[in-house]
Amino acid sequence: MPFIISHLKVAFEITGKTSQRNEIFEYPLQAIRELVLNAIIHRDYKSPTDIQIRIFDKKITIFNPGNLYGGLTVDDLKSDHYQAQSRNKLITEAFYLTKDIEKHGSGFRRIREYIADYPSMYFEFEENSGGFLTKIGYKEQRLVVDHDVNGELNGELNGELNKRQVLVYNLIKSKPGVNATELASILNIPFSTVDKYVRFFLDKNLIIRKGSKKTGGYYVVNNDNSF
Repeated sequence: MPFIISHLKVAFEITGKTSQRNEIFEYPLQAIRELVLNAIIHRDYKSPTDIQIRIFDKKITIFNPGNLYGGLTVDDLKSDHYQAQSRNKLITEAFYLTKDIEKHGSGFRRIREYIADYPSMYFEFEENSGGFLTKIGYKEQRLVVDHDVNGELNGELNGELNKRQVLVYNLIKSKPGVNATELASILNIPFSTVDKYVRFFLDKNLIIRKGSKKTGGYYVVNNDNSF
């Protein structure tokens, strides 16, 4: 986990009068941890193939050797109602006794709960090349942007906006509730830059923030506005 975390983007949110700094990772760390545990617990240890973790710009994949065990199918895992099977009973029991896993067979349900706070994130899995492949990442976004970046918004912002600001505003408009971490990841723009643009739009009363600090996001004030 420290190795994976060292390769993830992280934003810092300053809150409260004491200027407490909160770390906001681009992926829910609990979900990544569950995926790593799943690979270690359920891999086929008779196979010489290694567990493979790959970190891309928009996704993380984890592969472990060994197909699903005991007649379990991919469709079964997509529901919360299946009988868990264990290829490695002693390893499973060891992780349970050390409280690294809560309940055998509940990991995928918890992963879906963890990513629920990340609206543009997906979780997929499949049997692949004699093993099991899981993917967690951000959905590709198709943005329709007016390339007249000096376009006028109610006569107030003529000439004030650059191309990146237009992208940020249009993404908020097309994905109500998106947060700053998601904006930075989807648009591949540094979080500090996104934060500056968001503050600009907030000051101009063009967007508002709704929800808690953890799960809240941004919304366009007047969805008729366009650049």
